[in-house]
Amino acid sequence: IQNEESVVLFLVVWTVTEITRYSFYTFNLLNHLPYFIKWARYNFFIILYPAGVAGELLTIYAALPYVKKTGMFSLRLPNKYNVSFDYYYFLIIVMFSYVP
Repeated sequence: IQNEESVVLFLVVWTVTEITRYSFYTFNLLNHLPYFIKWARYNFFIILYPAGVAGELLTIYAALPYVKKTGMFSLRLPNKYNVSFDYYYFLIIVMFSYVP
């Protein structure tokens, strides 16, 4: 999954977001906040938020077949805890939770 384009997408988006955020904080602490940094902090999200969400969802979607095939992070019955957990369905629920 790490070779998917979606990983690059959300990493670039997160990087730009963090650079903008911490530049804003730094300049604000120095009492010298350039207009562009303030503008970027409150306007870049219009493009970055949907792009980041798309990258994350596409990455999760690309991982689903591998997770289902390997049973990764899943816990099957019977076991000493007497509970069952399926990571595959958990990821699907997480994907749907992005909607609201």
